[in-house]
Amino acid sequence: MPMRGNRELMRCSTCGENLLQGEDRCPTCGAVVVRHPVSAPRGRDRGVRECARCGYRGDGVPYFRKPLHAALLVGVSFPTFGIGGLIYYSAYRRNLVCPDCGLGWEKSIEPGRLEEPDRPAPLATRSRARSAPSVGPLPPSGIGRRVFGVGLGVLAILMIVGGVVEGFDPALVVTGSMFGMGGSGMFLWGWQALQNRRRAVLQGLSRKVLMLATRNDGIVTVTEVAAELDLSLEAAEKLMIGMDDGFRVRSDITEDGVMFYEFPELRHKRRLQPGEPE
Repeated sequence: MPMRGNRELMRCSTCGENLLQGEDRCPTCGAVVVRHPVSAPRGRDRGVRECARCGYRGDGVPYFRKPLHAALLVGVSFPTFGIGGLIYYSAYRRNLVCPDCGLGWEKSIEPGRLEEPDRPAPLATRSRARSAPSVGPLPPSGIGRRVFGVGLGVLAILMIVGGVVEGFDPALVVTGSMFGMGGSGMFLWGWQALQNRRRAVLQGLSRKVLMLATRNDGIVTVTEVAAELDLSLEAAEKLMIGMDDGFRVRSDITEDGVMFYEFPELRHKRRLQPGEPE
C-alpha cells in the first residue's frame, strides 16, 4: 500500500482523489470512501528494466559472468602473456549485460514505457513508422576491438624492433610476434563486426526502399529515396545501384532523361494474383 510519510494513502473510487487514512468522505466529490488499498503497478520495481533486444525483464549481470566473455578474456590473455587480458578486463569489468542475449544493459528500457503509452508521437514520426518496419538495434561496430588490435600491433612492432636492435633478443622477438598475432586477430574480429553492422544498415534501408516502391506501384527515383530515407543524393544513388540486379530491380531512363528504378514483381503483382484478369 502506498505511504505518504507514516500515513496510508487511498484513492477515491469515484474521482480518483488521494485520501488519507481515517477520512470517510472524499474532500473533492463527497463520495463515501470505499477502502480498497491501491496496489503498486507491476513491473515498476526499482532497478528492474527490460532488454531492448530479447525482452528479458530483470537486472543486468556483470559482463564477465557470460561464458562467452570469460572465454574471450582467456583467449586474449593467452597470446599476450596476460597483458591483453588485463586491459580487456579493466575496460569491461564494470559493464552490465543482459543475462540472456548479452546486450549492454545501458540499452535496456523501463518496463513502464512499454505498458503505458506516453504522449502521442508527432505526425511525421507516426507516418514514418507506418511506412517502414522497425529493424531493431544494430550490431556493434567493433571499434573497441579494432583500436585494441592496432595498439597491440604497434606494441608488437616496438618489441620486435627493440629485440633486433639489442642484438637479436629471441625472447623479445618471440613475445612481440605473439603480440602481433593477437593484435591481428583482434583487429580482424572488430573488422568483421563492422562489416556485419554495415550489412544490417543496408538491409534496413533496403526494406524501406521496398516499402516505398510498394506504395509507388513499383517505380522509385533516387530523389524519392533520398527524401524518404533522409539520405544524401549520393548515398541514395549508391543504395539503388547496389539493389539493381537487372532482374528484381532494374534501372531505366524515360524519354525526358529521368532515371528511375523499376520493381517488376510489384509492377505486375495484380496480374500474378489468381483470378485477376490479365
